[in-house]
Amino acid sequence: MLGPSFIILALGLGSGEVILWPYMASNYGLGIAWGAILGITFQYFINMEIERYALVKGESVFVGLHKLFKPVVYWFIFSTFLGFGIPGIIAASAKVFSVILGVESFKWIAIGLLLLIGLILSVGRTVYGLMEKITKVTILLGVPFIFILTLIITSKNDWFALLAGMIGRGDGYWFFPHDVHLATFLAAFAYAGAGGNLNLTQSIYIKEKGYGMGKYSQRMVGLFHSKKREQVDLEGKDCEMTKSNLTQFKSWWKLVSLEHLLVFLFLGALSIILLMMLAFSTTHGLSGNVEGINFVINEGMILGQRFIPIFGNLFLLIVVILLFQTQLGVMDSTSRIMAENFAIKKLEKKKEHEKINLTNIYYGFVWAQIVFGIVLFLFNISEPKFLLVLGAVINAFAMFVHIGLVFWLNNKSLPRQVRPGWIRKIIISIIFLFFGGFSLYVILNQIGVV
Repeated sequence: MLGPSFIILALGLGSGEVILWPYMASNYGLGIAWGAILGITFQYFINMEIERYALVKGESVFVGLHKLFKPVVYWFIFSTFLGFGIPGIIAASAKVFSVILGVESFKWIAIGLLLLIGLILSVGRTVYGLMEKITKVTILLGVPFIFILTLIITSKNDWFALLAGMIGRGDGYWFFPHDVHLATFLAAFAYAGAGGNLNLTQSIYIKEKGYGMGKYSQRMVGLFHSKKREQVDLEGKDCEMTKSNLTQFKSWWKLVSLEHLLVFLFLGALSIILLMMLAFSTTHGLSGNVEGINFVINEGMILGQRFIPIFGNLFLLIVVILLFQTQLGVMDSTSRIMAENFAIKKLEKKKEHEKINLTNIYYGFVWAQIVFGIVLFLFNISEPKFLLVLGAVINAFAMFVHIGLVFWLNNKSLPRQVRPGWIRKIIISIIFLFFGGFSLYVILNQIGVV
């Protein structure tokens, strides 16, 4: 059962967990820890509603939403490319790697890493199987290392500060530091987990893993293993709401809920907290933390001083790997989103007996994003924190949109017996209003209206 949640957890490691939340802890203390816990808890409920649809229908939410409102495919392609084509994660990975190598300019490293991602995604027999293996290894090695390191370096007072921060009590403030940048906080909140349209790929991964009615769906093969133009079949298969099928759905629902609870919510929250603790105990109060991702460099320097120099570099190398695999996962997921929506629209206009190769469409979007990232780097648009925050604010608004759309989809398209109950409806409504209100406030704040 373990698999899909590892991938979506890995999608958040390089943005929220490794960079934005530790950045907040380094500069503002642990009083904002409540935001990280609330953010990833929100995403747990968001993701479970996305998984609900895929379990019952055996198709992605994109196919279902297209049946209700055909132009929605254009929004998903546009908002996904705009939100995640901005290469902030790989820029951060390259910048940290340049420090290890002692190189001043990191844009050429970033370009090389983007090309490497394209190569990795192109060689697997099935893309999902490759991604699952990479993310499992990375998380199962990286998280325990960070856990042990945090236990060694933190003090009792650090843990007391964390406990206070979980209820919103910071050093001289409640909930929000007076000088916090709202766009950065919203960015971190949106990236407490995956964020943006990335959450929607849970429906694709559920389908590809073969959970529920996804057992009957089509898989995506690697570029070099796709020899012919295939007949694309994106629609799922319905099942009757018999007593036996309802019992099976409830069993599946319990299993995927537990898998997502343990892997995504528990491991995700633990990762965020540990990385915030590590940043706080090593760099809080140091000068220069507020500039870009300098706090990460400071962490490596402090760790090298407290232990041995090579230990600091080892920590930075782990950060590089976590950021790289995050960008790898983001590239895969966003390309799946755009490819599926492009194929949905193309199938509308398909002539009889004409075949469409979904794999080639997928790789077209992979390399389009790589080229876009390279162009930005060549024009020296490469500051990691700026790119991350810009992308995250865009993705926070995209989350507001897709939360509402999936809520509408599940309550209109699913049989009544398997629709969300009233408690879930209330929770999702609160989350929807939160992201909408917060996104609107930040946008108005940025343009000087409030």
